[in-house]
This record gives sequence, C-alpha cells and structure tokens, in this order.
Amino acid sequence: MQEVIATAAPTDQSREVSAGLLYGLRILIVAQALGLMAAASFAGQAVNGGEELAETHVMVGMVVHLIALLQIVAAVLVWRPGRGAGWPALVSLVLFLVGMGQHFSWEMLGTHVPSGLVLFGLTVALLLWSWSPRAAVRRS
Repeated sequence: MQEVIATAAPTDQSREVSAGLLYGLRILIVAQALGLMAAASFAGQAVNGGEELAETHVMVGMVVHLIALLQIVAAVLVWRPGRGAGWPALVSLVLFLVGMGQHFSWEMLGTHVPSGLVLFGLTVALLLWSWSPRAAVRRS
C-alpha cells in the first residue's frame, strides 16, 4: 500500500507579500512624494527672492535623500525576502541617484529642473503601484 501525504493547498495569504514590509514601503513612498512637493514649493518661493527659502529647499532635499535611502532598503526587502516585484527597488535606486544629481546640479537649472520632473514622475509611478492590489502579489 502506498501512503498518500496530503498537503494543504496554497492559501491566498501565502501568495501575498508581507503586509508589514509593503506598508513600510508605502509609508516611505508617500514621505518621498510629500518631501518632493515641499522641496519644489520652497524652490519656487526661493526663485522669487527668498534666500532663507533656498536654504530650506536644500535642507528638505537632504531629508528626501535620507528617505530615498530608506526606501531602497524597504523596496529590496519587499523584493528579495518578500518575493514581491523587483522594479520598485530599481526605481528607488534611480530616485536616489537622480536626487544626488539634483544636489550637485543646483546651479544648472537646465539640468536641475528636468531631473526634478523625472523625480516626480518616478515617485508618482511608485505611489500608484504601491497602493494598487498588484503590489501585494508575490512572484512565483
């Protein structure tokens, strides 16, 4: 006689990315978006003649860099051990690198402004993905 070993069918929960990891990434992406909006606001006001607002723009930019670093870590955790999508980790790295380029190109508005738009576009893409049901789906 052969012995049949029954295995439990995979549940929907086993096919989802850890809620804690995903929620942490979502919080960081929202913080990134809010930080970028604040930085853009201070930049616009600094152009109209506020020296102290230019300094505030730089300080907010530094906070955005810190958030971007944390976001890379969270995105890698969602990707590797969490078995979620990998592209958000790559986009988070690009956000960090473009943000560093922003920091060093502040005198060249022809580069600074377009790369700021790239930051916004990538952040919006991450924001939309992170709150969609697809973000919780695990890779096979």
